[in-house]
Amino acid sequence: MDKASFSQYLIEKRLVFDGAMGTALQNNGLPLGVQPENYNLTHPEIIKRIHLNYLEAGADVITTNTFGANALKFDNYEKVITSAIGHAKEARNDYFKTHDDNTKKWIALDLGPLGALIEPLGQLTFDQAYALYANQVKVGEANGCDFILIETITDLYEAKVAILASVENTSLPVVCTMSFEASGRTFFGTDVESMVTVLEGLGVSAIGFNCSFGAVEMLPLIEKAVQFTNLPIIVQPNAGLPKIIESVTVYDKDYDQFEQSVQQFIELGVSGIGGCCGTDERHIETIRKVVDNASQFETHIERKHVLETRVASYAKHVVIGDTVTVIGERLNPTGKKRLKEALLNREYDYVLKEAILQVEQGAKILDVNVGVPGLDEPMVMKEAILKIQAIINAPLQIDSSNTASIEAGARYYNGKPLINSVNGKRESLDTILPIVKKYGACVIGLTLDDSGIPAKAEERFRIAETIVYEAEKIGIPRKNILIDCLALTASAQQAEVFETLKTIEMVKSKLGVCTALGVSNVSFGLPIRDHINQAFLTMALYAGLDAPIINPGHAHMMSAVASFEVLANKDPQSKRYIEKYGQIAKTESDISLKIEMDANTLEGMVKQLVYAIHNGLKQQSRDLTIKIVSEMEPLAIVESIIIPTLNDVGLNYENGITFLPQLIQSAETVQSAFEILKEKMATRGDVALNRGKVLLATVKHDIHDIGKNIVKVVLENYGYQIFDMGKDVSPAVILETCLKNDIKLVGLSALMTTTVSSMTETIALLRAHAEDVTIVVGGAVLSADTAKQINADYYAKDARDMVKIAEAFFKG
Repeated sequence: MDKASFSQYLIEKRLVFDGAMGTALQNNGLPLGVQPENYNLTHPEIIKRIHLNYLEAGADVITTNTFGANALKFDNYEKVITSAIGHAKEARNDYFKTHDDNTKKWIALDLGPLGALIEPLGQLTFDQAYALYANQVKVGEANGCDFILIETITDLYEAKVAILASVENTSLPVVCTMSFEASGRTFFGTDVESMVTVLEGLGVSAIGFNCSFGAVEMLPLIEKAVQFTNLPIIVQPNAGLPKIIESVTVYDKDYDQFEQSVQQFIELGVSGIGGCCGTDERHIETIRKVVDNASQFETHIERKHVLETRVASYAKHVVIGDTVTVIGERLNPTGKKRLKEALLNREYDYVLKEAILQVEQGAKILDVNVGVPGLDEPMVMKEAILKIQAIINAPLQIDSSNTASIEAGARYYNGKPLINSVNGKRESLDTILPIVKKYGACVIGLTLDDSGIPAKAEERFRIAETIVYEAEKIGIPRKNILIDCLALTASAQQAEVFETLKTIEMVKSKLGVCTALGVSNVSFGLPIRDHINQAFLTMALYAGLDAPIINPGHAHMMSAVASFEVLANKDPQSKRYIEKYGQIAKTESDISLKIEMDANTLEGMVKQLVYAIHNGLKQQSRDLTIKIVSEMEPLAIVESIIIPTLNDVGLNYENGITFLPQLIQSAETVQSAFEILKEKMATRGDVALNRGKVLLATVKHDIHDIGKNIVKVVLENYGYQIFDMGKDVSPAVILETCLKNDIKLVGLSALMTTTVSSMTETIALLRAHAEDVTIVVGGAVLSADTAKQINADYYAKDARDMVKIAEAFFKG
């Protein structure tokens, strides 16, 4: 029976598991210090008799005597496991020879703890533990077990390793039960909610509890578990609480109390019931009686349908949407020089301090991104996850656009992570969603596809709908999906801010999934960004945002009104906001621009044109240029008025006097002037206005082009001829365009850490076939050092830098 069918079988019917093997062996003479699994080879008749006794008592499942049969304990583990399965099969055959019973009797391969601790608590690595379990389950499947029972686990990390080894190396259904303390946590600190949250998505058919204490004490654990999962629950309590009498462990044999507890198990919707330490055939007879009686009055097991969106560490779970779930953003090296250095140098103390501080400041989930050019990102992601989870119990968000890095993070994380992210591109859906499914993670879906980020909410919603549909199609439940409706910059795409809010509302109302949002991007290029961020956050939360990705320690000093006006597109170009908060220093030059000018003189018109460019007055710029070009040569206007004015604007931008909206507005204002100059030159038959050819491209696999587009606008309005190749451009296309058009200056952009490799590949191709091309690189994930590492000629941190480089280059 396959995994899904087995799970459904447990929902429709209850299975009665067998009782204790260890105490049964002790009752049959097993000496202290002798490993029970040795009896598979030395006393096969005893093993078969124990199995047969449980079958005759009413068990549907008999569990192989392989609890500790791993390579750490047995050099001949294969022989031990093979013989154990053989004894179970023989017992089953003997049972059917003497019983007219047409029910299925299952053989479960029993896997217990390995007996060695996994890092960081012990010396055993995750991969070593995985190999040990994988060897066991391969033997189990080869010899005909019906399913795998992982039991008595107290370390959630070990449970995850055992499950992954089972589901990745066999086709058998997997059941996993853990052992808890009276505190309601395992020995290693895992609570019920975290156990359920982490294990239910790893491909198991059922989860539950065994050992630890008796049936009465196990009831609170079951009551919690059924509130958090729809998976079948399996319980195998001890025979009451043990006592030590004359150095011998003796279990309570109150069968009446045990029967009452089993009845309560059934009322809670438990799907499988058996016994652990101290239980015997009579306990199994009791379970059989109660189960059969219940089956007369029900057709299937009733359980509450759980729809919560949850992530968890080994010890703490977070319900997203229950309260506002702050995702701390500071463990992301983009724009953080000190963090980049720490990751490059494997200086994890700095990383851990940042993690601790964010939790203290109120972050419920921590974003972890280690994408620094030059690093082996999957390896560093693994290292960072292992370090952080060793001291932090807040759930983690695995943040990368590198598929291998995402899988490394999800695999080695001791919990259920949130993965950031998948998008509507076919390639992304096909590579990321299987990882999400495999590790039972939650995932953030970005509302972008091959065409980029749609301007309108309806189009973004359709992408969200596609992501949800594709996820559900491969078995990812809707509760594990969050949608990021993508905040665009108010400085560059002001009208689209409200489209994000509209999309959030649509996603919440029509898809019913949780939402996440990287809030701070909305304020890029504006002064006192906290004002914008907090106002936008408030608006987004009102629209239905569940999980904002923000800096939890950032101070918020804002004006609600001014910020709302920017975000609502009621303050064009954010002028009033910048006037109020920019504290723009007024230079003598600025003051002189406001002096009354004589529009009838050339000097006056030039001053007015300079003023128009500084302040983004497009029509005035056009009108003035029409007048001035009748008295000055077009190229003289460019060289003596437009370029110096743009340089002044750029200098103000560099000094924080003006901000991105002004920079863009000034550049676009110049465009209206250039249109007039080009027309004039064309009518006179002059050489076209072209200060030089520049190719701009966002590299392969990167779909972010805001920065590149800003560079394009500014460069065009300095008079350069721009070959804009767009985004996600292959190295071959860039090379072909350079050669065909004799382009000597190339600007390459990358925003995602993973696409720096594409940039490196592009540079190598250009170096091999276009040796005289000068290459400039830019983007949030890059630096001057990175530029050198990938063999670029220059690094441009922004459009202003690119202008300087272009001017120096074309002047020779």
